[in-house]
Amino acid sequence: MHNSPLAERMRPRHIDEFLGQRHLIGPGKLLTGLLERGKLPSMILWGPPGCGKTTLARLLSSVAGMHFVAFSAVLSGVKELRSIVEEARERAGKGIGTTLFVDEIHRFNKAQQDAFLPHVESGLITLIGATTENPSFEVIAPLLSRCRVLTLQPMEPADLHILLDRALTDTERGLGKLGLTITSQAAGYLVAASDGDARHLLNSLEVAAELALSGNTKEIGMELLKEAMQQKALRYDKSGEEHYNLISALHKSLRGSDPDAALYWLARMLASGEDPHYIARRMIRFASEDIGNADPNALTLAISGLQAFDFLGSPEGELALAQVAVYLATAPKSNAVYAAFGEAMADAKRFGALAVPLHLRNAPTRLMKELGYGEGYQYAHDMEDAVVTQDHLPRELRERIYYRPTARGHELVIKERLEKWRRIQAQRKAMHR
Repeated sequence: MHNSPLAERMRPRHIDEFLGQRHLIGPGKLLTGLLERGKLPSMILWGPPGCGKTTLARLLSSVAGMHFVAFSAVLSGVKELRSIVEEARERAGKGIGTTLFVDEIHRFNKAQQDAFLPHVESGLITLIGATTENPSFEVIAPLLSRCRVLTLQPMEPADLHILLDRALTDTERGLGKLGLTITSQAAGYLVAASDGDARHLLNSLEVAAELALSGNTKEIGMELLKEAMQQKALRYDKSGEEHYNLISALHKSLRGSDPDAALYWLARMLASGEDPHYIARRMIRFASEDIGNADPNALTLAISGLQAFDFLGSPEGELALAQVAVYLATAPKSNAVYAAFGEAMADAKRFGALAVPLHLRNAPTRLMKELGYGEGYQYAHDMEDAVVTQDHLPRELRERIYYRPTARGHELVIKERLEKWRRIQAQRKAMHR
């Protein structure tokens, strides 16, 4: 067996070996087009663990003919950056560009991220940041505006099957010299359990190979694989499958209005070393997705919980997260806003740039007024009950209703209010026919 991990050895060495991310790589795709034109812009690669962020950064730098420098947000700081910048200047004098790859860029604070700005702006370095967290929250706006954000997807099952076959048959970097095979049932189970994470798959396979060798067998079946994955979990759980299992359990306990289970899964995640900010962000998202306007205070409290944690730190601030979890679990539930926004977004993509009705347009110039901009607009405050009968959607979507409030919590008030307004509007329209 090799000394370096199988996942490291099996990294693609050429762009043609890279699996997945077909929305970015391939004929006519964004990254392929940029590379064909000899351009590699600074970018943020946002995607789940094991989807190929680090590998893609290395390959892009290589294809662009640039020097690749890896920089860890966990192990490095501004002092190391200064040294990298000086070396980049020396290379630039020889006509060689520098790609600075920053793994887990979300772990840098705002001051540390500021240190990248002048060098990215000047073009001295091409920054490629990798993150599993939403860049909108984790990367400072000035840096974000200077980088393309590329969203990477989990690996497709078909690609994971290809990777599994490569690892078992490659005699140079993989396990090919061992002559191992895997049953179709075990292969399917491994791919499904990996949940789009190539690193998870290769780490589990490597442990299974060790067990096969120690057991004097050449076949990896279900029993051996499950034993391997149990051992693998003990080694890699913090960033592996259990991470997703725990957050799923917390989210579903909140949705199921079970405060006791929510507290338990929250405690499990904190005890295992999970980033409290990640938990807090997920609860903020939950407040909008699963509670919405059934209890508008849920979003406010969730945001306050994050702020309280930042103010107090750990462990004192963890109590604020527990308070939020209990509140969310016991709040009335509604996904009406979530569903409504999904429908509206689908129409926005389907119909494209529909014209804004003339009566809703501002008319700051004489020409615009002559063209009918703002003509016939009804000012709500001039109307009885502040209810107007004009249309606010484009003509093609005039009859659309996206938001359908439930009868739970505060949404019952909203539901009754909307129904009252629609009755008034219908009566007034009838009078003017």
